[in-house]
Amino acid sequence: MNINYQTILTVLGREIREVAREELLPRFASQRFDQQTKRDGSVVTEADGAVQERIATFLQAQWPEIAFLGEEMAAHEQQRMMQNNAVWCLDPLDGTSNFATGIPFFGISLALIENQQQKLGLIYDPIRDECYTALKGEGCWLNGVALSATEMHANLTELKQMIAVVDLKRLRGPVLTSLVTEHPFRSQRNFGSCALEWCWLAAGRFQLYIHGGQKLWDYAAGTLILQEAGGMSTSLTGEAVFTSSLEPRPVVAAFNNAAYQQWYAWIDQHNQ
Repeated sequence: MNINYQTILTVLGREIREVAREELLPRFASQRFDQQTKRDGSVVTEADGAVQERIATFLQAQWPEIAFLGEEMAAHEQQRMMQNNAVWCLDPLDGTSNFATGIPFFGISLALIENQQQKLGLIYDPIRDECYTALKGEGCWLNGVALSATEMHANLTELKQMIAVVDLKRLRGPVLTSLVTEHPFRSQRNFGSCALEWCWLAAGRFQLYIHGGQKLWDYAAGTLILQEAGGMSTSLTGEAVFTSSLEPRPVVAAFNNAAYQQWYAWIDQHNQ
């Protein structure tokens, strides 16, 4: 497939900014929109559907040879889309619960998967007008400026010096209790948007991350952004997070490899 990926990122960034400004920000400001609860207990709003429809239409018009998978599609359609050699993977509104309750922390996440590998990722935060982009093997950028997590906070060498984002809701096993009772980090947060959490980790805004279960659209763009910034992530069993699978994946990550090694060792020791 002969594609200029840098050009694609530029085009996508412009389009997704426009969609967010027209479909997300007015609804967020007014807090007037329809919403429902899915079978899994998560919230979905009319904004999720509106964003997915607009971006899907745009992508299919620009690159009709690439399949499209969105979070709000039926599960059987998602499975069918994953059979393609190239597929867009979209979370139209990551952090829907935040959005639906007036918390200004949510975004749009889009990844291109080719031959079961992440090729590019884009995550847009419309509240802060921050657009994070990455190309596999070429780097990542925040609003066009190169990001390097490994160059930030180089003085932080011990877990006790670091801020962790911990998703307690989905964690299971002994490690959950240990995180609450022993807290090996300096302090703990949980922001409620997986996509933006990956970006903030890549930007060095916190240093450690653990989450008990993310879907493909939660991590497809974010793990690539973190990787290209020099960060490290795996599953709780030390495998690659990205598997091109629709099954939820638990994740462990850190802003650099040295921090990851300490963090993973602590989690593994306390998860027996």
